[in-house]
Amino acid sequence: MTELGIGIGWRPEIADAVEGLSGIDWVEVVAENICADHLPDSLTRLRERGVTVVPHGVSLGLGGADRPDPARLAALGEKAVALGAPLVTEHIAFVRAGGPLTATPQLEAGHLLPVPRTWDALDVLCENVRIAQDALPVPLALENIAALVSWPGEEMSEGRFLAELVERTGVRLLIDVANLHTNHVNRGEDPARALSELPVEAIAYVHVAGGVERDGVWHDTHAHPVPGAVLDVLADLAARVAPPGVLLERDDDFPPAEELAGELRAIRGTITAAGTRSPGAEGGGAAHQHGALSSRTASRATLLIGAGARVSGGPMPGVTPVAPAAPAPETAPAPGAATAPGARQRVAVAQAALLSALVAGTPVPEGFDSRRLGVQSRALAAKRAGVVAKVAPELPEILGEAYRPAFLAYARSRPMTGGYRRDALDFAEHLLVAGRPEDPAARRRLTEWWQDRSGSRPPGRATRFVRAARHALVRK
Repeated sequence: MTELGIGIGWRPEIADAVEGLSGIDWVEVVAENICADHLPDSLTRLRERGVTVVPHGVSLGLGGADRPDPARLAALGEKAVALGAPLVTEHIAFVRAGGPLTATPQLEAGHLLPVPRTWDALDVLCENVRIAQDALPVPLALENIAALVSWPGEEMSEGRFLAELVERTGVRLLIDVANLHTNHVNRGEDPARALSELPVEAIAYVHVAGGVERDGVWHDTHAHPVPGAVLDVLADLAARVAPPGVLLERDDDFPPAEELAGELRAIRGTITAAGTRSPGAEGGGAAHQHGALSSRTASRATLLIGAGARVSGGPMPGVTPVAPAAPAPETAPAPGAATAPGARQRVAVAQAALLSALVAGTPVPEGFDSRRLGVQSRALAAKRAGVVAKVAPELPEILGEAYRPAFLAYARSRPMTGGYRRDALDFAEHLLVAGRPEDPAARRRLTEWWQDRSGSRPPGRATRFVRAARHALVRK
């Protein structure tokens, strides 16, 4: 396992600050934000200083029902080679749903959504991970994600799910302790239990980040200081195993460099203090880990005795809501078993139903918390508005204060079917078709912006009719 040390997430907004921070051993960069053949100068300078750079993907959707896109895998591998990275990382999540498996339009979440912790979903995830591992030039590590909602009828805890994934694929883990805290607040899951169940020896590195609580819901914003509760989870992890690397993530509302340095000091102090209290500080570290491994092995052996057949929890919720199946016992399929027939389609239908409810206003699938789905839906729309404002800053400049309410109204009836740049163009087209903005000068500027980037004239009546019909079908 590569020893990484203490690092920070590299973002263009804080590139100068990151270069000036002392004691930074490595940085992580969002893979989709760089080009393999034209790396940012700041990253090049950091590499020349011997700072390791790890690409962190967000768009593969390895937890989705579809097999990984070869083009996305190739692009991620090219970036790893260009950066000289010792590994690449992604998420245990789905980011799109629909398409051929469900005979419905493909929808993009623009966000990382949780996979159901079921044997079907695990089968699909493991096959996708093996495909990715074969295609990538360096080892892969996968991150646990934060979630606002829980799937009905789940068959495993998070720790058990991760342990099964590692055992079947040998993939490494990127453990985000902030996400464990988020799931504790939002879903009542105990971080200590997750840490006790997952194979800590497979950890490649650890994420630490901040968030904020609003109305009893913890939002994993990466835009707030790291709270003490997250550092407590980090301390628990560090007392169990010495993590090869720990990284501070910050994605928005960037503070001065001194505040970032202070958070890094707090992370170092937490790890040091936990190490002095851990069994390893008294020579018991190896025995502690061995005991944990033996316990997991014994537990799995017990589960597998006489388990010649796979236990199914029944069909997942579909596009037409159906009653969820009762949770099945934690009985594992035989080691090395292939993906169960129909698993991809069952996962596809369930994920499409959930994503459609979140972004297209279709009914909430049976068994989900409708209030939580409403919170998640509004959060997705708000994120879309924020990201579109970044990738197309001319839009809020042209529209002024009307930008955000106009985009949120648009997002309620127009799910994202492509990337954020496509979303920006579709939003501008939506406004122009409706004869907005009302100010002639602003409408002229928006028209010129849209034409310059789309290479087209504003759509005629026939085109508008076809697109309106398409959006109506998406909402059904």
